[in-house]
Order: sequence, then structure tokens, then C-alpha cells
Amino acid sequence: MTGELEAAAADSFTEFFKRRKKHPFTGVGQPCANCGAALEGPYCHECGQNGDNHKRSILHLIWEAIEGMFHLDGRLALTLPALFFQPGKLAKDYMEGRIVRHVPPFRTFLVALLLFIFAAEHAIHSVQHHAEEDAHKRAEALATPQGRAAEAGRMRVEAAKNRDERLADAARDRDEILASAAKDRDESLKDPDEDRAKVQKDYQDAVAKAPIDYQADVAKAQTRYAEAIAKADHLQTNPLAAQELLEADDKMRKAAAQRIRSASVENGKFGGVTINVPEAGTTVTAPEHGDPVVTTGDEGHAAPAATSAHAKPGQKAHWFKTGLAKALENPEYYMVVMFGWGHRLAVLLLPMLGLSLALVYVNKRQYFIYDHLIVATNLLSFSFLTNALGLVLPDPVRKWWFVLLMIWTPINLFQTLRGAYGSSIVGAVFKTFFVWTSTLISFVVLLTALLVFALAQI
Repeated sequence: MTGELEAAAADSFTEFFKRRKKHPFTGVGQPCANCGAALEGPYCHECGQNGDNHKRSILHLIWEAIEGMFHLDGRLALTLPALFFQPGKLAKDYMEGRIVRHVPPFRTFLVALLLFIFAAEHAIHSVQHHAEEDAHKRAEALATPQGRAAEAGRMRVEAAKNRDERLADAARDRDEILASAAKDRDESLKDPDEDRAKVQKDYQDAVAKAPIDYQADVAKAQTRYAEAIAKADHLQTNPLAAQELLEADDKMRKAAAQRIRSASVENGKFGGVTINVPEAGTTVTAPEHGDPVVTTGDEGHAAPAATSAHAKPGQKAHWFKTGLAKALENPEYYMVVMFGWGHRLAVLLLPMLGLSLALVYVNKRQYFIYDHLIVATNLLSFSFLTNALGLVLPDPVRKWWFVLLMIWTPINLFQTLRGAYGSSIVGAVFKTFFVWTSTLISFVVLLTALLVFALAQI
């Protein structure tokens, strides 16, 4: 009885979500357009179709699209608070068949994932937009002699500050080395078995080396200071500084892409990273003597393996190197490809989390894979919704929100395991740690796979 009262109260509270009927139904006795049965009310008692004439306004169609996607009815007011604050009770309702009062779990999961994808795209585009705005503001300032003089002055002050910090660090390191050497010498001389001559020699070597290292650090600090001052002087007298600033990011990305293209891919290694994926259409073989050869799939002729970015005729550039260079040259397109596949790979978190729950509750035969997947959808819906909210919050609040989520998310998982499966406090703590850790590992693996897969697609 309490559940029915709660549902009725929630329906009343969320009545503003529903589209109110402006006129009473007047089609009683008319045939249903779908099955032909005589209508007795606004909905057909045979097939359930709405009995109106379906000639609706554009606003009505827009509202139906929103309501169909997010299912804005009375059940939402029961599902969302339970998802955030009573996740165990919500999972228990689903597992025990009390479904009608709540939004279907997989629909909640899909909507939460959709909102998270939108929020992540918004956050990334917002960061890029702010960076572009800052660059244009700096460029506007550098377009005038006064602005260049002010920026050059700031650079000189910053260079002097960095130089003083490096000099202070070098002096502190020298003093610490001398003090440590003296302390080690004194402690060693207290031991009658130590070789006193060797102890003194080690101390003298340390004392002699410390000033040399100090002078080297001072020279580096002064060199960097001189370079910074030279850049400031050049900026102040350069009328093209604003244009160069706007082009700097593009030039930097192109230079990085060119360095990647000119890097070698030898024996499946690129930049110290082993890549075991073979190139499409080629077979690499190593003869007993001489350089490795590449046999192309088209003609079968042997040729020395390419060790530079410029592949020889008939060879194909390594996909990882090519994709990474393209991603640096056109990061916007890379992000589009990544987000295009992101929601597909994110769905894989569902069976991974369900498998983790099945493993920790393998001894409870009354729960099936379906039950574990229901719990997994609730946990992921909570994570996607809360993270989506954090991504759209203002910058001062966002940091603290994610700090809160680092505490709230495992607590939500603990409450779910306690309420849905009836685990003891100690058992729920250990199971929470296992499921939480395995989910984080799965997320990192999927994210890495997404980044690499997107490189292969561009």
C-alpha cells in the first residue's frame, strides 16, 4: 500500500511534466484507427492506441520527442531520487519485479550515456573556445607597440623570477650536498673499523664536486635567462608578433606531426612503444644476413624494410604513425571520430560490470546474469549522470564536484550491494573494493582502446 501511495504522490508532484488535455474526449463509439474496435475512452481498450486524430502541432511533436526520449512522467520522480540516494532499494525493486513504478533501467542507462556524451563534448569545445579567445585577446594586445612592450616587460619579469628560483635551488642543493657529506664523514669516523683515509677522500671528492655542479647549474640558469630576455626584446620590436602568435599553435602541431612522420618504425617499435599490429598488405620477414625485407602482398618482390617516414614504393605507412600525425594536424576531426565511437565502446562497460558482480556473487545462485546486468545499468546510470552534471558546472564548482564524486560513487556502490544483494557490511566493503577497482581498470582499457581505434579510423 505504501508503494502505491508513493507512486500516487510522485505522479501528483510531477503533473507539470505531462501535457494537459485542453478538451474532453468526444470520440466515444468511433472506430479505432488501428484495430477498428469501438472507442470507449481516449485510449482503445483493445490495442491501447491513443484515440485522438493524431493531427498535432509542431510544439506537440517536439514535446512527444522529448517525452519519448527522457520519459518525463511520474515515474521519473521515483527513479532519479532512488538512483542517487537509495540505489539498493531501486535495484531490489527491479530484481523483484516492481517495475511499473520506475523508468525502465536500460532506458535510464541510454539517456544517461547520451547526456554524458553531450556534456563531454560541451566541456572539450568549451576548453577549446576559451583557449582561442585567450589567444585572440593576446594577439589584439600584441598588435600595438604598447601591448608588445607590456608583454615583453612581463616576460622579463618572469624570466628574472625563474632565474632567481633556479639560482636559489642550485645554492640549496649545493649546501645540502656539503652538509650531507660532512654528516656522513662524521658518522663514518665514529666507527673504528672504517678506513679513515677513504672516508676523508670521499668527503673531499664530494666537497670538490659540489661547487662544480653548482657552477654548471648557475650557467644553465643564466643561459635560460639570456634566451628569455632575447625573446622579450624580439617580441617588443616585432610588428608581426600578433600574426605569429595566432599561427604558432598550427605550426607547432604541424611540426610535431612532421617529427612523427620522420620517426622510424622498426621491428614493431615506435618511439619506444612496441606495436604488434602488422601493416595491411605486407609481410615482414628477416633473412639470415643483411637488412630485413618487406614482401608486398601484390607483387611479392623483396625490398629492404623502410626505417624512415618516407615509405618506398609499394610499401604502406604504418597506421599508428599515420593516424597520430593526422590527429595532431587535425585534432577537431580526431575528436569527432573518437566521440562517434565513444558511446559504442561505453556500452561494453555494462557486460564488464555485470561480470564483476557475477564473480563476487557467484555463490548466490538465486541471482542470474539478468539481475547483475540490472544492477550494472543502475550503477553506470548514476556514474554517467553525475559526471555529466560535473562537466557542465562552472569551473570553480567543477573541481569540488568531482572530489565529491570520488567519495560518493563508491558509497553509492556500497549501498547498492547492501540493498540489492543483502550483503553484510564487511562483505559489501570487500565486494565494493573489487567491483570498483575492476570497473576502473575496464574503463581505462576501453578508453585506451578508443584512443587507439580512433587513430586507425582517421
